[in-house]
Amino acid sequence: MAEESQRSSAAEIPVTSNGELDQSPETVFQRDPYSGRPGALNLSESCVTSSNFASTTEGIIESGPYKGAMNAQPKSGAVVLSDDLKNPAMEKLDLVRKWSINTYKCTRQILSEKLGRGSRTVDLELEAQIEVLRDNKRKYQNVIKLAQTLASQLSQMMQTQRQLGDAFADLSLKSPELHEEFGYNADTQKLLSKNGETLLGAINFFISSVNTLVDKTIEDTMLNIKQYEIARVEYDAYRTDLEELNLGPRDAITMPKIEQSQQQFQIHREKFERMRNDVSVKLKFLEENKVKVLHNQLILFHNAIAAYYAGNQQQLEETLKQFHIKLKMPGGDSPSWLEEH
Repeated sequence: MAEESQRSSAAEIPVTSNGELDQSPETVFQRDPYSGRPGALNLSESCVTSSNFASTTEGIIESGPYKGAMNAQPKSGAVVLSDDLKNPAMEKLDLVRKWSINTYKCTRQILSEKLGRGSRTVDLELEAQIEVLRDNKRKYQNVIKLAQTLASQLSQMMQTQRQLGDAFADLSLKSPELHEEFGYNADTQKLLSKNGETLLGAINFFISSVNTLVDKTIEDTMLNIKQYEIARVEYDAYRTDLEELNLGPRDAITMPKIEQSQQQFQIHREKFERMRNDVSVKLKFLEENKVKVLHNQLILFHNAIAAYYAGNQQQLEETLKQFHIKLKMPGGDSPSWLEEH
């Protein structure tokens, strides 16, 4: 009985003499009179894949929802990305790949140099100048630190002198028998405090100028030196890589690698030479600027200190005028923009 029910279901598909469907596929496959019987074939959830009903081959029925009269679409094959989707992703992957290779080569070069197994390119004259600059920078920073300590101590001493002068002046008024003696000491302490303010202005100007030289001018050159050292490591890394490839066999597999390595070596050699020339020029201009700045600042510092301890107030004030230093009086208003310029 089950076989007869299945045959009757299949027999309900009307076919013309040409092997074509007498009705539309939707009408045929949506009709399911035996869906309520157990084990019945549900034609509404299946589709006939045989395109020729007149053929002697048996039709194959695939399970799944019927898509209707849709055009056949390829179910497999390579997925082709458009240019606007492909290029950014490929560029990022290429950048990551190049960065990884470059980092690996540079790390290997640095480790081999530290272990004493690798060779490094050395410009003796330039390396000596760089080492002198680093040593000078440390010494200038120490001078700035000591000058700041001196300025802080001088400021504290000036405050003590002002307080001592006020105390002497008060005693001068309250002690008629020692009026002149207390008065002399009060005037002396006030004069020392005033001269100290002038000296403090000169010291602060000296600190500011040397600090600008160290933190801006020298530091800018140090950044160029760091870039030069990075270029030197890259150059040695690709040079070592090319030397290793040249020592190996030359065949169809290694020749493209050697050519590519030669191109990368040439690129990094040009970069290294360019950075070396830039550092040489920077060091030359830095030396000229350093001599000019320190020459003026050292003269200012010497003359101000000598005039202060000699008690020569006039020479101390002339020293500040010579270097166009304006003192900011305690409690005074800051100069306007026109006065500063």
